[in-house]
Amino acid sequence: MANLFETAYDCIMVTDPLEKVRTTQEVAQLWRNAQLSVTTVHLISIPTPGQPVNLQLVSPKQLPQRKLSTLEGRAALLHALAHIEFNAINLAWDAIYRFHDLPTEFYTDWIQIAEEESQHFALLQAQLQQLGYDYGDFPAHNGLWEMAVDTAHDPLVRMALVPRVLEARGLDATPPIIAKLEQQDLQAIVDILHIILRDEIGHVAAGTRWFNYLCNIQQLSPQATFSSLIYKYFKGRLKGQFNIEARLAAGFTQAELNYLKTTFG
Repeated sequence: MANLFETAYDCIMVTDPLEKVRTTQEVAQLWRNAQLSVTTVHLISIPTPGQPVNLQLVSPKQLPQRKLSTLEGRAALLHALAHIEFNAINLAWDAIYRFHDLPTEFYTDWIQIAEEESQHFALLQAQLQQLGYDYGDFPAHNGLWEMAVDTAHDPLVRMALVPRVLEARGLDATPPIIAKLEQQDLQAIVDILHIILRDEIGHVAAGTRWFNYLCNIQQLSPQATFSSLIYKYFKGRLKGQFNIEARLAAGFTQAELNYLKTTFG
């Protein structure tokens, strides 16, 4: 029987984007068929996950601004969104690979998330290719994976900061992007972003669920712990506005939202 953690590592290290999608979906099916064991394996650090060899990673400040009214601008936006989803596949698999001895439901959640992120990437990649571009044709930043490295030591910190901060920012950013795309009559991309927004609420909710679970085990206050981790890792780097409705649906408490609005809004 194949090992879940070994196959998670393999998924992370696949460099070809569509092969990563295919492998992710195959492993998800193996899990549903109870064909993967959860025997602990020796962990190794992953400073860089598998990604296209031509993908150039730069500082966020080095990413050029492009107008949606141009073909290149629309392609650049699709590429940026695809890059987020590609990283999200790796992040979901890393949550599985990195953290052992958790309930089976934890792995079920993050396998489903990896599969859904792969579906999102495939949708965006298809749109990008329709415009004559491919993933890797534009520069991108590496902030998501850098946070994976920074939180590799503790599943509680990972759940707090990746799904509940970085991915939750997608809940905030997506509606304004949808509005701009609708102004340009780009309905095909709008439809994809509605799918992504719907699914991402569930992904952030999974992060909330497991963050609370880990806080309870350690007898920590979820709100106080969340606030202290944001201060430690994101001081001066969060900005409002916040999608209150989506964040409530993803399990944020009103007290947490009040803290975010007061501190960063």
